[in-house]
Amino acid sequence: MSFERISSTFRSLRFRLMLLNAFVVLVASMGTLIGLRAGMRIALVNELDQILSEDLKEIELAMLAAGDPGSSALFEELDRKAQGHVQHRWFAQIRNIDLGSKSLPPKLVTSHPESNFVDHVWQNVNVPEELEFEASEATTPVTLAGYRLLDRIVKLRGLSQVRIRVGASMNLIDRDLTLIDRIIGITFGVGLIIAPLGGYWLAGKATRPLATIIDTADRLRPEELSERLPIRGTGDELDHLSLTFNLLLDRIAKFLQQRRDFLANAAHELRTPLAALRSTAEVALRSQRSLSEYHDLLGTIVEESESLEILVNQLLLLAETEAYAQTQLLNPEPVELEELVEKACDMFGGVAESRDIRLSYKVIASATVKGNRQHLRQVMNNLIDNAIKFTPPGGSVTVKLTSNLVTNQACVSIEDTGIGIADDEKPRLFDRFYRGDRSRRRDSTTRGTGLGLSICQAIVIGHGGALDVSSQIGKGSRFLVSLPIYLAAES
Repeated sequence: MSFERISSTFRSLRFRLMLLNAFVVLVASMGTLIGLRAGMRIALVNELDQILSEDLKEIELAMLAAGDPGSSALFEELDRKAQGHVQHRWFAQIRNIDLGSKSLPPKLVTSHPESNFVDHVWQNVNVPEELEFEASEATTPVTLAGYRLLDRIVKLRGLSQVRIRVGASMNLIDRDLTLIDRIIGITFGVGLIIAPLGGYWLAGKATRPLATIIDTADRLRPEELSERLPIRGTGDELDHLSLTFNLLLDRIAKFLQQRRDFLANAAHELRTPLAALRSTAEVALRSQRSLSEYHDLLGTIVEESESLEILVNQLLLLAETEAYAQTQLLNPEPVELEELVEKACDMFGGVAESRDIRLSYKVIASATVKGNRQHLRQVMNNLIDNAIKFTPPGGSVTVKLTSNLVTNQACVSIEDTGIGIADDEKPRLFDRFYRGDRSRRRDSTTRGTGLGLSICQAIVIGHGGALDVSSQIGKGSRFLVSLPIYLAAES
């Protein structure tokens, strides 16, 4: 395996997730095992304390029942118990703490040679040297010199007070804890091996969708965007990432298809006037012609050049408006919609009158928007021009300006009584180069570029607004432009 591949593996997300998983598992395991050990020690010590407490109570009751603190039977029994628990190093001590009274009977020494009776203390043979005649008062369980001790003071006949002590070695508890430590060490060692391996496997499963995304993205080409990531149906973040990636691919594919269609349609639209220009020029050059014939041919060339200029200008305008629709307006300025509507209606007033169409406008509430004045004027001109083109003589076109301060929207509606738009044409109405059914046009000789409404929509969207249409065949159409109102405080 090459150094680059090893370095890439160490830098990979899978390796880092493996390390993180192993660290968390090992730390949690170690904490759990240490807590378990501490709990086991507490449980073992509590159990020993309970046994010592029961032994102490048993000795106390036996001494009270005997009535004689020097009863040989009692001390014999304590000696036998100490010898039976030699592994636990169990022992008992009895001390006369009232030195003014008589000591424990000296006969215990002769009758019980394995017992010890010195002065005022009796103790059996299991008592370690460091605890012989120890004067500490262990009224609660304590650990001293590796032993667990428990004391109790009892009043007996013949002695004012007697202190009874029982104890046992902590060696067995320490031995059990040593065994637990070994188990913890073995468990941690096994975890040290399993945690990274398991973490690496789990990280591989978790990052497999990411690897699929990378492989799919690596195979994608602009000319082929049909491949999509599989959706596993788990509903987790990686599934959501795959779905988002697929939606992105859908948008990219749609965008590229629109660009291809746009270029194809633009080339087609440009080819027609260019072909007309070339054919007209070829006719003019083919033979000598009269001045009037040259005049007619040059007029055709000028006419086709004008059509070509209009188309090129509209293509440039569409590209410009789409650019700022996707980013933001450049150098916007406050624009009075009332002024735009009034100028547009004045400009088309003569055209409407010549076609016997009544053009009127109403300003119900004036409004100011912020944007590109020239482009907004283009929207008004295009919509009014379309309304006049598709309205028969005797009809009417009404432009109305309103504003709503509640929704902060200014609305310009252009309503005509023309031929209307079919329902099957509405979804494609704003597509580039789309022209409706020519048989329904009022003036079938009029040739448009099919870009007017696309330009209008791009401009309106670029200004943060919306362009909607409603229409009925034979009754007319209504285009509604909605734009956000500009308030002076916003600047």
